[in-house]
Formats: sequence, structure tokens, C-alpha cells
Amino acid sequence: MNFTDIFRNSFLDAFAQNEVATGQVIVILLSACFVALYIFGVYRLMTRKTFYSKSFNISLAALAVITAVIILTVQSNIVLSLGMVGALSIVRFRTAIKDPMDLVFLFWAISAGIACGAGMLEIAVCGSLILTVLIFVLDRLPVAKAAMILVVNAEAGKEQTAQVMELVKKYSKYFKVKSRNITGGQLDLVVELWVSKEEELAEQLAGLKGVHSVSLMSHDGEVTF
Repeated sequence: MNFTDIFRNSFLDAFAQNEVATGQVIVILLSACFVALYIFGVYRLMTRKTFYSKSFNISLAALAVITAVIILTVQSNIVLSLGMVGALSIVRFRTAIKDPMDLVFLFWAISAGIACGAGMLEIAVCGSLILTVLIFVLDRLPVAKAAMILVVNAEAGKEQTAQVMELVKKYSKYFKVKSRNITGGQLDLVVELWVSKEEELAEQLAGLKGVHSVSLMSHDGEVTF
């Protein structure tokens, strides 16, 4: 028996079997369930104003527990861990993540499961609490007021256009003409503007001579500062 065989045997004897007590397994899995339920509740609160997927939320909780089970299995047997790495490497998830926050919760569930499986419950709990505070604080920070889209249909003419733009300048300091289309003597004017008195502006424009219709819509694009 050479030195390589001695080193290999001693290494495997030291790390091949590292049994975890049943009580420790129960505590770790219960801790993972507690953190998973906490993530479940936070995700439900975060998506109360948007589209909520219950199946995705349940998968988040299950993912934390599953990850904890995998970590428990890996740390109990180093030889088995190498085989599990190879087995998990063939798994492919092709479901598209539409909301970036869903990706954040996925990583949160996985990291919490890893921490619980490794017996580091303090890290899982403290990290979850800090992340919760960070998410809710950033979610409540005020953002810039979104621009609005003004659509005016009126008779084509310099006088009508000048009157419309005069009112736009009166109620909005920042505006940009996005489109000006003249067809069959009719003017379709589209203006992007920031305005606080929407009703007054719409009423003033509708009262102008030669104006047929006025539409003021909210902007669906991203808000820029």
C-alpha cells in the first residue's frame, strides 16, 4: 500500500460517514418550515397589489425545505454529495421569470434552505428579517411622478395649435410633443407632459373652439428622474 492509498482511505474514513442525529434533523427541518412560512407570508404581502400566483408562492416555501434536505444529505456523506452534484447538474428549469422580484424570492428561499440545512438558523432568521425590512423600505420610497399622455383632436390650423400649446405651457412646465398628425383637415396632437391639475387642463382644452375631443391618459412606461 503506497502513500496515495493511505491518504485516500484516511480521507474517506474521516468524511464518508458523518451521521446526523435524528433530533438534529427534526430541528433543522422544522426551522426550515418556519422560515419557509415566513417567506410565504412576505411574498403574499408584497404581491397584494399585483398579480398573485399561489402556486409560485407554495413552490417558494417548498423550495426552502427541499434545499435544507439536500444540504443535510450532502453534509452527512461526502461521497454521496459528489454524486448529488452530478445528478442535480442535469436539471434544467426553463420557466421564464417575468418579475425580477420573483427571482429575488427564489434566491431567498434557496439561501434560507442552505443556511437551515447547514445548521445556521441564526443566519437564516437574521438574513430573512434584514431582507424583509430592506424590501418594504425600498418599496415605500417615493418615486418621481409619472408623465401623462395628452391626446387632442381638433381642426387643423395654426390658431388651434397655438391655443392648445398655450394651455399646455400654462399647466405644465415640462412637456414634449410626441406626435402631430394632420388628416383631412383634422389635427391629432399627442403630448407627453407632467401636470398636477389634470381635470382643469382637460376642461380648458375641451372648451377651446375647434377642439373635438381631449383625452388625458397615464403613462405605462418606467418613471425617470
